[in-house]
Amino acid sequence: MKTIGLLTSGGDAPGMNACIRAIVRTCVFNGVRVMGIRSGYDGLIKGDIYEMNVSSVADIIQRGGTILGSARSEEFRTPRGKKKAIGILSDFGIDSVIVMGGDGSFRGAKELSEAGIKTIGIPCTIDNDMGYTDYTIGFFTAVETVVDAISKIRDTSSSHGRGNVVEVMGRHCGDIALYAGLAGGAETIVVPEIDVNIEEITDKVISGKKRGKLHHIIILAEGVGNSYELAKAIEEKTDVTTKVTVLGHIQRGGNPSAFDRLLACQMGSKAVKLIMDERSGLALGMKSNHIFEMDLIEAVQVKHKFNTDLYEIARELSI
Repeated sequence: MKTIGLLTSGGDAPGMNACIRAIVRTCVFNGVRVMGIRSGYDGLIKGDIYEMNVSSVADIIQRGGTILGSARSEEFRTPRGKKKAIGILSDFGIDSVIVMGGDGSFRGAKELSEAGIKTIGIPCTIDNDMGYTDYTIGFFTAVETVVDAISKIRDTSSSHGRGNVVEVMGRHCGDIALYAGLAGGAETIVVPEIDVNIEEITDKVISGKKRGKLHHIIILAEGVGNSYELAKAIEEKTDVTTKVTVLGHIQRGGNPSAFDRLLACQMGSKAVKLIMDERSGLALGMKSNHIFEMDLIEAVQVKHKFNTDLYEIARELSI
């Protein structure tokens, strides 16, 4: 009997549980043995592995986080650690591994693939920073979380006539800031991909203030400067009291959106089918609303391309 191991690695993302559920149920339906690997590559090296069945994934499609857990593993990065991991897979009779995670997780999957282990990578990261795919599992749930926060912040900012710098995740990728900023009606969106000077931000605040605008929402990706310094500069140049809201890890949690659940179900099912067809060394993605696969090594090399067209629309609409 073919045996598939599955692990979640890196930062958790809403929809990981839905993907785990899809993989396990597809395996059971097709008579494939499936083993859960706890705590990512660290759990793999430690042999923290158990057999899963339909009951293992009951009532998890709506839950955020990952029931398998996630942890960093410095040991796996070493030749000795990789050799140990491959030995553990052999001990448990696991001939294929499905890895759910982001760029770093895929690099680990690539190394397993190069060592002869059949691997499939499923993109799960709220940052949406994997260039080969339009969207990653968890991204749109994080965007919805930020949009909801913006709505609440706008209410209180309007009551007091204040500005608010809302810091969101995205150290090297501004997609959460861009999509949430546009959907949430932010006045300014500050991302690592586009240079924005302080005068451009303050001019918008002053213009809005002159026409009676009571709120000023600035979305800042965490990789761009200091949110408190930005708020201070805005306040000094506009005389508008400006607060800071750092959303932090709240963006990782919560029930996954319908879109992320659908994406997780499709990719989980597809991953198992590929392994059953003796395909491996592949990364799954979505392009033009279609699930596709490409070489895992090529996938991790594709640079993320920022959607400048969407950014320009946001600038036009935030006058």
